[in-house]
Amino acid sequence: MNINNIYRDKTIDCITEADVGKSCKVAGWVENIRDHGGVSFVDLRDMYGVLQVVMRDTSLLNGLSKEDCISIEGEIEHRDEETYNPKIPTGTIELEAHKVTMLGKVKAQLPFEIMTSKETREDVRLKYRYLDLRNKKVKDNIVFRSQVISYLRQKMTEMGFLEIQTPILCASSPEGARDYLVPSRVHPGEFYALPQSPQQYKQLLMLGGYDRYFQVARCFRDEDLRADRQPEFTQLDMELSFIDIDTIIEINEGFLKRVFKEVLNIDVQAPFTRLPYREAMERFGSDKPDTRFGMEFVNISDEVRGCGFKVFSDAVENGGSVRCIVAEGLGSKLTRKTLDSLAEHVKTYRAKGMAWIVVEEGGLRSQITKFLDDDTVSAILKKTKAKAGDGILIIADKDSVVYDALGNLRLEVARRFDLIDKNKFNFLWVTEFPLLEYSEEENRYVAMHHPFTHPFDEDIDKLESAPGEVRAKAYDIILNGSEIGGGSLRIFNAELQEKMFAALGFTHEEAWERFGYLMEAFKYGTPPHGGLAYGLDRLAMIMAGCDSIRDVIAFPKVQNASELMMHSPDVVDKQQLDDLSIAVTRYEEE
Repeated sequence: MNINNIYRDKTIDCITEADVGKSCKVAGWVENIRDHGGVSFVDLRDMYGVLQVVMRDTSLLNGLSKEDCISIEGEIEHRDEETYNPKIPTGTIELEAHKVTMLGKVKAQLPFEIMTSKETREDVRLKYRYLDLRNKKVKDNIVFRSQVISYLRQKMTEMGFLEIQTPILCASSPEGARDYLVPSRVHPGEFYALPQSPQQYKQLLMLGGYDRYFQVARCFRDEDLRADRQPEFTQLDMELSFIDIDTIIEINEGFLKRVFKEVLNIDVQAPFTRLPYREAMERFGSDKPDTRFGMEFVNISDEVRGCGFKVFSDAVENGGSVRCIVAEGLGSKLTRKTLDSLAEHVKTYRAKGMAWIVVEEGGLRSQITKFLDDDTVSAILKKTKAKAGDGILIIADKDSVVYDALGNLRLEVARRFDLIDKNKFNFLWVTEFPLLEYSEEENRYVAMHHPFTHPFDEDIDKLESAPGEVRAKAYDIILNGSEIGGGSLRIFNAELQEKMFAALGFTHEEAWERFGYLMEAFKYGTPPHGGLAYGLDRLAMIMAGCDSIRDVIAFPKVQNASELMMHSPDVVDKQQLDDLSIAVTRYEEE
C-alpha cells in the first residue's frame, strides 16, 4: 500500500519496476546482511515482502545486525541481470540506500534464526512467539487464516445472514465440557462462565424473529488438548429458522464449494456422501472417518464364534466382536518388528493386543493360526478376501474398544505406509447420531452433542423406555478425518425439552432452576430452527496443509493449556482475590 509518513511511503509489495529512478522510503526488519567489501547488501523484510537494499556507503552498515527494525531512504534501481532473484516479486530491482534510521535495535542474542525458526523446538518458538511470527511460513498461515475468515464473513452476509454478537460472560451450563469460570466482584460467590458456544443465545435469537444469524464467535472449553484442539477457539456459528436437515446440508455444501473454489481453486464435488453414525462406526470405527483411503473394517465374529482361540471366542460370547482390516499389498512390509510395534500402538487405545495373519505365496505367516482349525482359517480368508501379499490385522474385545483401537490402527497403517493422498479433500456428512450415550463415570445418560438437540420424531417415545436407542437430528461435516463442523435441529417446545432433561437425570425442579428461562421462552411462539458451527481454526489448518492447529493461531496454548510467552495461567495477588471474595487452597503433591 502507498503510505506517507515519517517512517515509510510504500510497503515493499507496492514497489515495482515502474518505480525505477524514483526516491523511496521503506521500513521493516533486517533479514540478512552480506558484506562484499566495498559494497554491502541488506535484505529488508516488512509484512508484505522482501527487498534487497544496496549500501555503497558502507558507513550506513555501522552497528546494523539481523532483525534490527529500521527505516531506509534511497532510490529504486534495476539489479544487474545476473543478480536477479526469481524467488521474490522484487527480484529485478533494489533500493540504493542514502539514509538509514534505527527504529528498534536488537540488544540480545536471538534465540533462533528467524528464517529457519520452524526447525527450532516448539516450546522455544512459542516462548518467543513474537519472533517466530516473523518467519514467512508462520506469517503465511496466519494471513491465510485471516483471509479465510474474511471470505467466510463476506459470503455469509451475501447469503442473507445477519452478524450478531452474543455475550462472552454468560451462565454456566451443566452439560458438555467443563466451563471456564469467571468470578463476579459485584456478586460475591457467584460466577460467570465463558461460552462453550453461543448455543442458547442463538436459539433465543430465532425466537426473537431473526431468521438467519451468524457470528465469528470465540468459544472456550476446559478440556484436554490435542493437535487439533485448543481451550479457546473460533467458530463460524450459524442458526436458521423454518429449516430442515436437507436444506441446512444443501446450504452448507454450496457454501463449502464456493469457499474451496475461490480460496484454493479446488472443485469440490457435491452432494457429499451421507453416512449414518452406526454405519460409520461399523465401517471405520469412527464418527469422523478419513475416507481418502480404504481398509474398511471386516467383521469376522461369526467366522470365529466358538473357535479354539479363546481371545476370539470369549470376545464374541461376552457380547463383543472380532474385527479386522486388510492391509492390501503390505504383507512383505509387515515384518515381525513392525507388527510388534503396531501391537503396542493399539494398547494405547485399551486393546489387549493385536492378532495378525500375513498371506504369502507359500502359505500363511501368523502367530494364531496354530490355535485355529483349517475351516476357521478358510472362513477368515474368504470373508476378508485376502490374497497373497496382504496382511490381516485383528482386534477382539468389546465393541467400543474394537472400534477405537482398530480405527486408530487403520490410521496408523495408512500414515506409516503413505496410503493417504494429501491432495484429496474428502467431505462427508455423518448423520443419525445417538441422542444420548451412557456415562459409566456419572452412572447416567448424557447428551452426545448437547441437551437442546431434537430427537427423531419416531424415537421420542423411547426417551423414557430406551433412551440409548433414540436418534438425534444431528449432523457433523467431516473433512479428511477431522470434524470441521457440527450441528442439529433444535428442540423448540418446553414439553419435549423437559422430557430431554428428564432422560438426562434432571428433576422437574432442577430443569426449571437451570434452564427455566429457555423453557419459558418456548411458550411464546418458537419457530422450528437448527444450525451448524464450523471450527475455523481446524478448517484453516486443513486448508493450509498444516499438521497442527497451533500453526494457524497467532498465540496458541500448549498441551497443558498454558501459554509459554506470557506464562498464563499465573497466580494473582491476594488483593485481587479478596476483591473477588475468593480464597485459594493449594494442595501439595505427596
